[in-house]
Amino acid sequence: MHLRRGFFLWILSNQVLCLTLILILSFTAVTNYQQYISINPNIRFGKPCIKGTRITVQDILVWLASEMSFEEILADFPELKEEHIRAALSFAADTEGRTRLIAA
Repeated sequence: MHLRRGFFLWILSNQVLCLTLILILSFTAVTNYQQYISINPNIRFGKPCIKGTRITVQDILVWLASEMSFEEILADFPELKEEHIRAALSFAADTEGRTRLIAA
């Protein structure tokens, strides 16, 4: 897979958690992240996980936000592949794209 380098700033906010992720995301998107991500209510309380693992999309985003590189994550978690990390990013971007703010 050929990558075009670029920077993308994405801010994920939550009442308790506010992360700023600066990621190199200008790459050919993993459009079929469903083949890598599953949601099972019996695994990690139904959080989206990498299939065949208990590693959540949120885990991967937190590692990236803490400035871990792809290579460091893959070395620490040999069950993951680069496609899994990219699928987690694609899933998060897709989820963010569907988020709507409603005034109270």
